[in-house]
Amino acid sequence: MFGLFSCDIGIDLGTANTLVHVAGQGIVINEPTVIAVDRKSNRVTAIGGEAKKMLGRTSGESRAIRPMRDGVIADFELVETLLQTFIKRVLRYPLWVAKPRVVVGVPNGITEVETRAVIDAVKMTGAKEVHLVHEPMAAAIGMGIPVEEPVGNMIVDIGGGTSDIAVIALNKSDCNGSVRVGGDEMDEAIVRYLRTQYNLCVGESTAEQIKIQIGSASPLEEELTMEVKGLDFIAGMPRTIPIGSAEIRDAINEPVTAIIEAVKQALSITLPELSADIYDKGIILTGGGSQLRGLDERIRKETGLSVNVIDDPMTCVCKGAARILEDLDKYRPVLVASST
Repeated sequence: MFGLFSCDIGIDLGTANTLVHVAGQGIVINEPTVIAVDRKSNRVTAIGGEAKKMLGRTSGESRAIRPMRDGVIADFELVETLLQTFIKRVLRYPLWVAKPRVVVGVPNGITEVETRAVIDAVKMTGAKEVHLVHEPMAAAIGMGIPVEEPVGNMIVDIGGGTSDIAVIALNKSDCNGSVRVGGDEMDEAIVRYLRTQYNLCVGESTAEQIKIQIGSASPLEEELTMEVKGLDFIAGMPRTIPIGSAEIRDAINEPVTAIIEAVKQALSITLPELSADIYDKGIILTGGGSQLRGLDERIRKETGLSVNVIDDPMTCVCKGAARILEDLDKYRPVLVASST
């Protein structure tokens, strides 16, 4: 009887966005990992998309907080609140009827302390079982790659706070690499560039929009421009300036280079047989950061390998976490931690 009420949940607990997949329903939540808190009472006033709208706009009674930093928990209580809210939102039955089994995608470089923090946060929501899987492995499974076969696949998962690289074969991740550099560092680089070059203050949300609209890792056939609004911190007045994609490319070059160097480092320590597989099949890019214009072209140029950006790269980790729960016995070897 309890099997009828069971609810398996796959979660991609990302620095920028949290995705939740429910068995039989698909991805039902895809919201920013942001929480708004009342400054006086510390009461949570908004979560997800509503809270993100407050980023950089909350000098008064509320403040918007990103409780995940560099792919790991920065504020345990707020992450617990976020997970509780999302899980309760998707459960069809009360927890006393059936507690869910949960698989969470985590970065390659997660420490034992951080691993325990993620498990504890999910367990506190009422989960019956909690399993963790590295994000590149989850992404590969979400893409339908047969990870149990003796064929190497290089996955590069570029998220908001981390970029994870793994060569996957025989249910194992070899040549694991993880740098705590991702989309957030690109946004911060844009903020610094505008402040340094133009004395213009902009917030995280504006920097992210600049990156999305005109950001690139390689020269474009037709360079782009946009008008950027911010605060002139010398004059103390609002100001609008035109910005070109070439400038933004220079601004984000340091984090982009760090990601590419991590990919090259992983390639340099890959076993010869697996290297041959990667030469034949190329590198697979996933994660929101993989959508940066020209990133695939630049990695292709610097490694000499073909590079493929999958369709809908932001959802494959969450889908992979859910697929693991569909056949937990088969995928148990890929798990990095469990708590039942």
